Amino acid sequence: MTIAFKPDETYRDDFTFRNSPAAIRRFPFPFGEDVYRYAVNIEPHVRGGPTAAYDNLFDIDEHYIAECRERALVLAHDPKRCQALPHMMAAQWDTLELLMENLSTDYPEHFSLVRDGYAWHWTNRALGIEQHFVFGDAGTLPCEPLEYIGRQMQGDLTLQDQREDNLFMDAGMVTCQADWSLEFDLGMKFHEWHGPVPLAHEQGVFDRALKFLLNLQLGRPVRRLNWTMTINPRMDTSPEQYPQWGPDRTTITPENVGSRVHLRVELQSLFRLPRSNAILFGIRCYLISLEELATIPKWSRRLHRVLQTLPPELVEYKGLSRFRDTAIAWLAQRDDGAPTSVGTAPD
Repeated sequence: MTIAFKPDETYRDDFTFRNSPAAIRRFPFPFGEDVYRYAVNIEPHVRGGPTAAYDNLFDIDEHYIAECRERALVLAHDPKRCQALPHMMAAQWDTLELLMENLSTDYPEHFSLVRDGYAWHWTNRALGIEQHFVFGDAGTLPCEPLEYIGRQMQGDLTLQDQREDNLFMDAGMVTCQADWSLEFDLGMKFHEWHGPVPLAHEQGVFDRALKFLLNLQLGRPVRRLNWTMTINPRMDTSPEQYPQWGPDRTTITPENVGSRVHLRVELQSLFRLPRSNAILFGIRCYLISLEELATIPKWSRRLHRVLQTLPPELVEYKGLSRFRDTAIAWLAQRDDGAPTSVGTAPD
């Protein structure tokens, strides 16, 4: 199916990003019940799920062209958003192969891959890219493999090297992160880069997650959802750019909360890679304003109830304290007290 791209959207300055009605209904809403509990919540990453965002292993939607342009702007300002330690080259090629194979299979109208031994021909019609290269020879690409394919993806990518019974974040293409830094985390162990998360360490969440991921099998990817809230449809909420986005949290009023406060959801997927034995961690980011969310009554009711009962530690960690009460008051007007159906799919 051909995707109707919206190439002129912006994620900065005038913030013209909007979701079409179809994009709203395919949003991966993260709350399966009226109370949020932090958990590993890992499930098999199979095709299909509560909304169309789960139909393919790597989701491409109407925002693809605009988001790739936003990524290029971030990288032009800060090239260190894409880094890879020298021993991760095999994992880079693994990643390029996995992504090109899936994109060309799932979206043949927009991507194609032709292979003749190590001579590959990649076409990205959406971005107007055509590339002949030799698989395994980085000199035949305009940049390293992770950067090359990462510039053509929605969402962030990190690569975890497995050694010493641990996972090390040793490479990544990260331009739309929720207040964390690849520059800071590069080379860290699993528990180190998850250090700031409250409550989960005491509950043993990351111990269980690491044990599970160390045994992740080739061909059996898994996924989970993570969430926070962002002011304006801003993709780049990195620590490096905090002076640009941090003050926005103080500007929310009862009049603008519906249009400016966005639920930010990450559909996180993890793949074991065949040659390197590394793990690819895909972090696909979705944004939806409260006004857009409210067009699905079940979702606005549930978000209201989740925000009301969120533990103080998570309110602080997710940076919601400045505008949470305003958002709750706005959502309360749209919560009629009716019970919500099971699961995350819209009614």
